[in-house]
Amino acid sequence: MYKMAIIGYGGMGSWHAASIREQLPEIKVKGIYDIRPERCEEAKKDGYHIYNTVDEIYNDSEIILVTIATPNDSHKNLAISALKAGKNVILEKPATMTSVDYEDIMKIAKETGKILTTHQNRRWDKDYNIIKRIYNEKSIGNVYMMESRVQGSRQVLHGWRGDKVNGGGMVYDWGVHLIDQYLNMVKSPVISVYADLFYIFTDEVDDNFKAVLRFENGVSALIEVSMNCFILHPRWHVSADKGTAVIDDWDCNGKIVALNSDCEMAWEEKIVYTSAGPTRSMAPRPVETVNEMPLPIAEPQWNDYYKNVFAAIEGREELIVKPSETLRVLKVIDAIFQSGEKKCSISCNI
Repeated sequence: MYKMAIIGYGGMGSWHAASIREQLPEIKVKGIYDIRPERCEEAKKDGYHIYNTVDEIYNDSEIILVTIATPNDSHKNLAISALKAGKNVILEKPATMTSVDYEDIMKIAKETGKILTTHQNRRWDKDYNIIKRIYNEKSIGNVYMMESRVQGSRQVLHGWRGDKVNGGGMVYDWGVHLIDQYLNMVKSPVISVYADLFYIFTDEVDDNFKAVLRFENGVSALIEVSMNCFILHPRWHVSADKGTAVIDDWDCNGKIVALNSDCEMAWEEKIVYTSAGPTRSMAPRPVETVNEMPLPIAEPQWNDYYKNVFAAIEGREELIVKPSETLRVLKVIDAIFQSGEKKCSISCNI
């Protein structure tokens, strides 16, 4: 049985522990460390050993993996100390506040020969895997525009997520997931980034933002995260040269509308009168020229993430979430903040 420890028993740390206990019997979370007595007490109630210091974890020879689920600004120092102590490391996202900080950790991981990876659990989301299938299989042709949105109306950033010093805000919270999904799907360098960041309910961190990534292969990718949206857009909207795909919500309701290759549409000379007035270019398409289809099936399993990490530790598999991929995500985040500050598009090669 593999034994590991978790540093930070807040929302995500306790989620890791519970999910591993429920889904991965071959892994044992031996213990927890948290600076807050109330969280240690909660972990104790949940049946976990409580480490009094991180050094106790580092000195525990049974622990081969440490998951770090603390506020973002503390990740760097904890990761470096764990790696130097001979532990393999999972970092909650975002791995660090900047790409430069993460490069420092990568250097230590290389020196120690230990595994370093980031918990990008949203790669196993069903909606994302459906879109990834559509993109890779070209079921609606070549995709040129994708829109990915996560929206809510709670308006409040909980706890440290509202504090700049801790790495709060929506770019670091949800944005890092959506960026990672795009970079994992589109195998092409990002050549420009444009972002609008909004500080509606707090002066410290972004609570709403939009960003557009332009890839070298011609794909444009919109990201929008909002905490002040009362009428939601679709979760995904994908445009390709032979059709459109949409996923409306987290339950993956949606559809594909694709061109019918057996039925060409001919232009008519007469003007069509619609609710928008007289038009030819925006007139309704004849129904026989398109086919409506259900979304493809995708059934990803999140527990494959931890299985892969331990397989990588044993040298049996390559990491699914590689340090080089985390570095790319952080470089895009750097560009997003730079674009938001300068209020212009940032040219890059990421």
